[in-house]
Amino acid sequence: MEREYQYPVNLFTEVRIENRWTAVYVVQNGEVMRNLETETTGAIVRVYDGQMWYTSVTNAMEDIQKEIDGLAALATPNPEIYEHPTVRNFGDCRDTVLRYQGEDSLRKVSEEEREKLVWDYVKVCEDNPIPEVASYRAILNLENLKKEYYSSKGAAICQDQQSALFFHVSGILIDGITTGAAKGYSVTSFAELKGHEEEILAERERYLRYAKEAVDVKPGDYTCVLAPSVTAMFTHESFGHKSESDFMLNDKTLREEWILGKKVGSELVSISDDGALPYSGYVPYDDEGNRAVRTDLITKGVLTGRLHDSHSAAVLGETITGNARAQSYYFSPVVRMTNTIMAAGESDPEDIIAGVQDGVYIYGVNYGTGSATFTLQPNCCYRIRDGKLCEPLRVNVVTGSVFEALFDVDAVGNDLRIINEGVCGKNGQSVNVSMGGPTIRVKKLSVN
Repeated sequence: MEREYQYPVNLFTEVRIENRWTAVYVVQNGEVMRNLETETTGAIVRVYDGQMWYTSVTNAMEDIQKEIDGLAALATPNPEIYEHPTVRNFGDCRDTVLRYQGEDSLRKVSEEEREKLVWDYVKVCEDNPIPEVASYRAILNLENLKKEYYSSKGAAICQDQQSALFFHVSGILIDGITTGAAKGYSVTSFAELKGHEEEILAERERYLRYAKEAVDVKPGDYTCVLAPSVTAMFTHESFGHKSESDFMLNDKTLREEWILGKKVGSELVSISDDGALPYSGYVPYDDEGNRAVRTDLITKGVLTGRLHDSHSAAVLGETITGNARAQSYYFSPVVRMTNTIMAAGESDPEDIIAGVQDGVYIYGVNYGTGSATFTLQPNCCYRIRDGKLCEPLRVNVVTGSVFEALFDVDAVGNDLRIINEGVCGKNGQSVNVSMGGPTIRVKKLSVN
C-alpha cells in the first residue's frame, strides 16, 4: 500500500523503508552453533537543500512525518532545489515489483524445514568420516527483503529481493597445514538448495587430493589460465571497482587514465553490469529511485561506460545508471556494482589449456583485491605442461597490472559461469553482488 507524506516546500526529501526477515542455522562438527530468526523494519529520511544532506533513522513508521518535519526545520529552503544537477538525477518512477511475497517467499519456510535441510546435508557429507577432515561447518542463511522508496519528486516504488544461501566448508588438516574445501549455493528459492550432496563431496575430494599432493610453486612470471570463478573475481576486483565512478571524483589521475573511448584491453574482453538480472545483485530500482539498466563497461577492449549514483553522474556529466546502493536503511547509498560479468568468448576451455606449454591453471581463489595492481589469493592451482594439467601447486599470491592484464587476455572461453555467493564491501557497507566470467588465458602474471 502506497504511503503519503507532506513534503517541505523548496527542499528535496526522500524516504527509504525496509522490512528485512532473516533466518540462520549453522551446524559445526555436529553441534548447532546458531539458530536465529529475526525481522526488522526501519526507515531512513533524508532532506537536501543543495548544500547539505540532513538525515535521520527510525524504527517507528508512525514517526516518519515527524522526522521529515524535524529535518526540514534544520535545512535552508532553496527555490531552485529541483534544478540542482544531483537532484535532477534522482528517480521519479512509480512502480511495484514484488516477486517474493507469495508462496515463493522464504518466510514460508518453517524452522523444521530449515533444520532438516542442514542435517540432511550433514548426514550425507559426514556419514563416512575422513581422517584428514578435521572440522566442518554447514551454514544456511535465508533472507527476504521488502523495500519502499518515496520522494518529493513523486517517486513511489515498492520492490523485493530474497536470497537462499547454503555453504558446506571442510577443514582438511595434513602435516600441520589446513586447507579449506568450500562449496556454496546462493539461489532465490529454498527448493533450489536441495540435492547438491554429490557436488559437495566431489569438491571436497578435489581439495583433499590437492592438500596431499601440492608442491610449492617456483616464483616467476607464467602464462595463467583462470577458471570461470577466478575470472569472475578478477573481473570484479581488477576492473569492477574501477568502474565505480565515485572513486574518481577527487582523483584527477584516475579520470585521465580511464577516459571513455580509450582502449583498455584486448578485443576479446567485454564487461557489463546489470542490476535487472535475476542474480544476487538483483536490484530493479536502486536506492535513489532509478531503474536498473545494463551498463556496458568495456566493449571489445574499449572503455564504454561506468557506474553512477546521482552525484557522480552530475559531476562527470554522464548518464545515471541505477547503481546507488546502501547496505540497509542505516546507510546512505554509494556507487556499487550489481551483477558484473565478463562476456563469454568462442574458445573451448580444453583448447585454451592445450595452447599453454608452461603455465599455471588457477582453479579457485579465497579473495582478491584491485587497484592499479590487482592480487588474487589462490586456494587451488595446477601446473600446465605441454597443454596438460599436471601436479597441484601451492601458490600464495598472483599479481598483475590491471592495464597489462586486460591487454594480455589472449583467449576467452565459451563456459560463462555466474558466481552468486559474492558479498562486496566498500565504505563500511556490504551488499550482495554477483560476478561472472568464462575461462580466460592471460599471457603473463606474477605467481609467488
